[in-house]
Amino acid sequence: MTEMSSNGVVAYDVEGGIAWVRFNRPEKRNAMSPALNRDMMEVLDALEFRDDVGVLVLSGEGTAWTAGMDLKEYFRETEAQGLAGTRKAQRESYGWWRRLRWYQKPTIAMVNGWCFGGGYGPLFACDLAFAAEEAKFGLSEINWGILPGGGATKVAQELLPFRKAMYHAMMGENIDGRTAAEWGLVNEALPLAALKDRVKEVAGVLLQKNPVALKATKDAMRRVVTMSYDDAEDYLVRAQEAANSYDNDGRKEGIRQFIDEKSYKPGLGAYDKDRA
Repeated sequence: MTEMSSNGVVAYDVEGGIAWVRFNRPEKRNAMSPALNRDMMEVLDALEFRDDVGVLVLSGEGTAWTAGMDLKEYFRETEAQGLAGTRKAQRESYGWWRRLRWYQKPTIAMVNGWCFGGGYGPLFACDLAFAAEEAKFGLSEINWGILPGGGATKVAQELLPFRKAMYHAMMGENIDGRTAAEWGLVNEALPLAALKDRVKEVAGVLLQKNPVALKATKDAMRRVVTMSYDDAEDYLVRAQEAANSYDNDGRKEGIRQFIDEKSYKPGLGAYDKDRA
């Protein structure tokens, strides 16, 4: 059964361990308004520790994923409130993107349509990303006189080769989902008709993994990128020890099933976590 956020601008369903979360402003191409940003934090709070949720998928209603920030509500109307209004709107938007980056559960961006500007924040925040070949990606800020803010410039630099990132940010031209996959903005691009099935398949694989190990792994992948090798080595030792304190039995069960039972091979699949 579909549930709605307080302002009705975020919708979600939970089915088979997957939370299907959708931006729900199709008439505005799911542009992110202050109300939507507040509602996204509300929905993330509601789903993060639900026992029946193992993976969160973020998508959009209608023909867009998100067209970025709502120019009227996010910019004009908040700027009319002075610096306080601007800073409040920034905290609310950057806040849920940050929350999504470090979310307890694995997250997947399912980009079904337009993904512009500010949409790069939640795109990067999700652990994995899959797009429709028909989807359009763009840093359009240069076309109306600002730089790609809200982290979008950083996202381009993180995910794209330098020359492609520079071209993407300076030219304001759109690319399709297939090009986004070639450039590294998303993992894969598929025909729109096949997109949800592929995301469901990937989510199903993640649901079979040890959830403590998944959380430790996704955090480690984001943390070590800015570390020296020696610092990363030390961090990863401590991270594994911390993970063991939460789920030492799961790790031992995986080793037992491999060594004693020979019931699976780690290089070919996951151990049966439900037997831990």
